[in-house]
Amino acid sequence: METLQIVITLIIFLLLIIPMGKYLFKVISMEKSFVDPVFDKIDNFIYKIIGVTKEEMTWKQYAVTLIVTNLIMGLAAYIILRIQAVNIFNPNKAQGMGPALSFNTAISFITNTDLQNYAGESALSYFSQMIVITFLMFTSAATGFSAAAAFIRALAGEKKTVGNYFVDLTRIITRVLLPLSMIIAILFVAQGVPQTLSHTKTVTTIEGTLQDIGMGPIASLEAIKHIGTNGGGFFSANSAHPFENPTPITNLIEILSMMLIPSSLVYAFGKMIKNKKQGWVIFGAMFVLFLVILPVCYMAEKSGNPVLSHLGLSQAMGNMEGKEVRFGIAQSSLFTTVTTAFTTGSVNNMHDSLTPLGGFTALWNMMLNVVFGGKGVGLMNMMMYAIITVFISGLMVGRTPEFLGKKIEAKEIKLIALAILLHPILILVPSAIALNIHSGVSSISNAGYHGLSQVVYQYTTAAANNGSAFAGLATNTPFWNITTGIVMLLGRYLSMIILLAVAGSLAAKNPVPESVGTFRTDNAQFTVILIFIVLIIGALTFLPTLVLGPIAEQLTLH
Repeated sequence: METLQIVITLIIFLLLIIPMGKYLFKVISMEKSFVDPVFDKIDNFIYKIIGVTKEEMTWKQYAVTLIVTNLIMGLAAYIILRIQAVNIFNPNKAQGMGPALSFNTAISFITNTDLQNYAGESALSYFSQMIVITFLMFTSAATGFSAAAAFIRALAGEKKTVGNYFVDLTRIITRVLLPLSMIIAILFVAQGVPQTLSHTKTVTTIEGTLQDIGMGPIASLEAIKHIGTNGGGFFSANSAHPFENPTPITNLIEILSMMLIPSSLVYAFGKMIKNKKQGWVIFGAMFVLFLVILPVCYMAEKSGNPVLSHLGLSQAMGNMEGKEVRFGIAQSSLFTTVTTAFTTGSVNNMHDSLTPLGGFTALWNMMLNVVFGGKGVGLMNMMMYAIITVFISGLMVGRTPEFLGKKIEAKEIKLIALAILLHPILILVPSAIALNIHSGVSSISNAGYHGLSQVVYQYTTAAANNGSAFAGLATNTPFWNITTGIVMLLGRYLSMIILLAVAGSLAAKNPVPESVGTFRTDNAQFTVILIFIVLIIGALTFLPTLVLGPIAEQLTLH
């Protein structure tokens, strides 16, 4: 029955990809669609207000505009968080955030990471929840999507321009994120998720004690949180909280929302380059990597904790520590795998309570950062590996390294090598520093192998812009707020700039006609090679760290 729940969810997911992918293709290719009569008027009104000329940008102009716009939004978010004590939609009298926490939170939400070192129900006013958190969930998701759209245009087109960032940002919000969020929010409200501006309620429990019940504009935040692969919760318990995720139906909606756009964008990519087979090859590699790791998480959690079994405690239901009974092992394991593979960061169970192998799967997904990923970023990262695969395979068999009709040369390989190295550097170097100074070690709540995993997980989730956490680590300190803030910034924008540079370089090249010496990249053989390249590079980079953390911890259980 449990495995059937997972299978049904995946079947629904696969059925949604093509229709959603066709719609995304129309949005990013500017083709006419059935929503144009309504949304053209809205978009044109927005363009008029902000003075957009719709002029095409080069990749450099696009990247600079993207970064400057994001930094301005981040600065505004920082200021609002610092002064949120003012009595504007603040019925619970939330106080202003400290400098380090405001810095971390602003960066976290402009980078689509949504790593939370605070308890949302008590640390934020409703004004901050709406104007900072919910607003940035829209813009950060749209930013990643826009970068992917520019990247795809550069690969598919024969011109040096990649689109207009403001046009992309506007169209993605008005035509994709906003309508979907409204539909999902209504479904959430129907399932009992609160949507109100009333203050926290104090009630008397059946035991006769008093309890504060947090309220607020929850359904609207939850909707964009998942459809935008954001992950930050209104409550500190995130989607394990009954007000964020009350029923198995809301849990299903949240899982499908996380999966929908990143996967459909791969299909849209195939249509953009006029080669659907190429799109399915990339999708197939991602889906296989997802399907391989999902059973590892499920079986690890289903097996339970042998140490507790030896103490006479029943593990018949599996490892239920940190999990909600209303979801069980199957839906908790699926949620864990999806939220880390699709770089959302939302959690319906506590990852710090996962078995060592369960924690391994979460870490592995974020370390690879190519298994669909967040809005556009996963596709861009997988394309990076595809280009590396073409280069290596072409050299091995003596064929011309070409991809999508463009010759792959030293410049592109150097940029891609830099992007591949950047991810582990942002994870391993800060982890090593944290494990060697008091400010880092003092936050660890579990000694030994699990303590190492806690530290590595925190920087992995920051570098991958995921946002989930091994919450046993005490991270609301100046050291963790500042270091993870820097890692989030670099992990988001450096890789994005590098990959746009690669796309810009390829766009400037003349197409190479296909010949007998061309290495085909739209068949099953390439899918298999691509999967192995991803696994080999991932293992060579991160396996030593994983051995010292979750793998060693798993061995001690037996």
